[in-house]
Amino acid sequence: MVTLNFTTPDEFILLGLTNRQDIQILLFIVVLTCYIVSLFGNIVIIWVSNVNPRLNTPMYFFLRNLSFLDIWYTSSVVPIMLINLRSMKKTISFHACFTQMFIHLSLGGTECFLLLAMAYDRYVAICSPLHYTNIMHPALCIKIAIGSWFGGLIDSVVNTVYTLQLPFCSRNVVNHFFCETPSLLELACTDASLHKTVLFFCAIVVSGTPFLCIIITYVNIISSIMKIRTTTGRRKAFSTCASHVIVVTLFYGTIFFIYMRPGTVYVTNLDKMATLFYSIITPMLNPLIYSLRNNDVKLALKESSRKKTMS
Repeated sequence: MVTLNFTTPDEFILLGLTNRQDIQILLFIVVLTCYIVSLFGNIVIIWVSNVNPRLNTPMYFFLRNLSFLDIWYTSSVVPIMLINLRSMKKTISFHACFTQMFIHLSLGGTECFLLLAMAYDRYVAICSPLHYTNIMHPALCIKIAIGSWFGGLIDSVVNTVYTLQLPFCSRNVVNHFFCETPSLLELACTDASLHKTVLFFCAIVVSGTPFLCIIITYVNIISSIMKIRTTTGRRKAFSTCASHVIVVTLFYGTIFFIYMRPGTVYVTNLDKMATLFYSIITPMLNPLIYSLRNNDVKLALKESSRKKTMS
């Protein structure tokens, strides 16, 4: 491929998190463990919310979507990362690099919208409990889920197309452990200011806007909860939102750190650790947070285990 008389490299070299062999072995074990726990936890969430009638509600419909997304989200990064941690030649082909970037961006954007959908579900459940079943009917939930996936896809298409237009010359060393957009923009052998601006505004639309809506939603939720007269009622209402608030905080905290900084250089070790957190650690923690803090999920797991033992 030739762009502006510059030859695009056939492959990229991923520097990863460290070049020390002993630390790479430790990282391999830690990342593999996190990946296995993430796959197992999210599969269990999908399975138990499907087989248990008690969990056949809009809240768990969106949770199944989130778990399905997290399986592929972490899978877009971890396999190649594990291979490179145990390989001398830490490379990825040009097409595989941009495919990875496209998938990761798409799934990350989708998660932003899904977290907003889950916040809206909690808003309706707490602020309009008598109309909950009429408002959050299955058709609306499916439309919201489809819209979330479509929104993430559009964001990924825009950023991928813009990044593909850049000439990379012979600069093919990516100071990261996977092909993340900000790191690729740093390799351009031309001014990438416009592309960084596009990335920043896409981040505002896809990440900032849903986050602002989530904050507004929870202001209304907290206002409604404070009107509940009994302490038990308030505690129960807060409990139904606690897991979602924790997940939102973990995910958005690191996302903003990486993408909401226009015109800066994205090559520090702190940036890599933040990316490692939201790409690998958060998908692992999500099912643990929802299962450990959610009585319905814990009860459904116990019932499923009991039925399996009896059979």
